[in-house]
Amino acid sequence: MRKIGMAAIAALGAMMTCGAAQADIVPPFKGNDTGGIIAFELTRQTDPRLLASAHCAQYGKVVKWLALQNYYGGYASFACRWPRPGRLEQPLRVRY
Repeated sequence: MRKIGMAAIAALGAMMTCGAAQADIVPPFKGNDTGGIIAFELTRQTDPRLLASAHCAQYGKVVKWLALQNYYGGYASFACRWPRPGRLEQPLRVRY
């Protein structure tokens, strides 16, 4: 009985060690109705302003840029906000 208990503890320890070593995959573009992030590698391949404005226009909002980390592994972050009343800025609606 003692051998079975030790084997179960060893198996549980091995599962916990291997499970913690796996990292989640983060997509290069992620956002919701309040804003989002764009991976720096994607900003070098495409125009991040068009990606962000098209994303925010889905919710009827405009883009406000927050930060840019221009190094490997960094992100460009933006917020989606409502257009101010009386202003000429309107959300750009992109139709495919």
